Amino acid sequence: MTLTDTLNRPLRDLRISVTDRCNFRCVYCMPKEIFGSDYPYLPHSEVLTFEETARLARIFVEHGVQKIRITGGEPLVRKDLHLLIGMLSKIPDLDLTMTTNGSLLARQAQALKEAGLKRVSVSLDSLDNEVFKSMNDVDFPVEKVIEGMDAAAAAGMGPIKVNMVVKRGVNEKSVLPMARYFREKGYILRFIEYMDVGHTNGWRTNEVVSAKEIVKMIDAEMPLEPLDPNYRGEVAERWRYRDGSGEIGVIASVTQPFCRDCNRARLSAEGKLYTCLFAVKGHDLKSLVRGGATDEEISKKITHLWGRRSDRYSELRSENTVDLPKVEMSHIGG
Repeated sequence: MTLTDTLNRPLRDLRISVTDRCNFRCVYCMPKEIFGSDYPYLPHSEVLTFEETARLARIFVEHGVQKIRITGGEPLVRKDLHLLIGMLSKIPDLDLTMTTNGSLLARQAQALKEAGLKRVSVSLDSLDNEVFKSMNDVDFPVEKVIEGMDAAAAAGMGPIKVNMVVKRGVNEKSVLPMARYFREKGYILRFIEYMDVGHTNGWRTNEVVSAKEIVKMIDAEMPLEPLDPNYRGEVAERWRYRDGSGEIGVIASVTQPFCRDCNRARLSAEGKLYTCLFAVKGHDLKSLVRGGATDEEISKKITHLWGRRSDRYSELRSENTVDLPKVEMSHIGG
């Protein structure tokens, strides 16, 4: 059964946050001054169990979801995550992926692959340790992240994708070194415009390095040509090196919104459904799960919520929307 919203967008992609915690304090996501030692993280009892998460995932798949991405916070801080991957991998014809900061990936990559994880995207914002450590704000080195990527590649979770958030005045000088390095390694590098997710990162429009700027910068040294998207709703605009040595992607949700094709839903760690990355509120599914609701009753709730969806925040972004009390990216993943 395929669900469509008020703008005729199907439900195809589900992002599942398994924790609201992270071992990094990236300045654009979980700034240390906000997410300190006294921050009220979810108590363990409020977080969906693996069994509850897998049950909801199966219901979403019955409504047309073809891809599930595991996110956080940092998903690998969730104990025994490979057990959840094993449950989800039993769902037929499902593209099962994960986004991680890579800090714990080297030691878990093989177990995740054996459990059924197909692909992984790793966040890395610079090859310069001074820049990267200032951005992750926990003094974590570049080398350990790359070690995690390489472990995932060796385990067979390819092609490896690398996500770089570009913030003006912070790491735009890292764009070309990153492009050169990952072109050589054969990993797909994706540049992400700095976004106004949540309301704690102090986002300003003049800190956005546009996708057009990034493509122009790379094309001047390593000529590029555009590629067609892999599927409808793919958020990354794809570019190929003209010499055939690989590709990059740019995610331009600020300067070139793609709301019209957005087919993503997000399930938070405590079981709330968010129909947009920039949503003001979520819809409680956990109470249904723990209250004895049948799969059919949960299915009807999802049908109702997606059927009335009209979100298109990035197309409507303005000075009046920036300060809305949006859900934090650290709570529902990117």
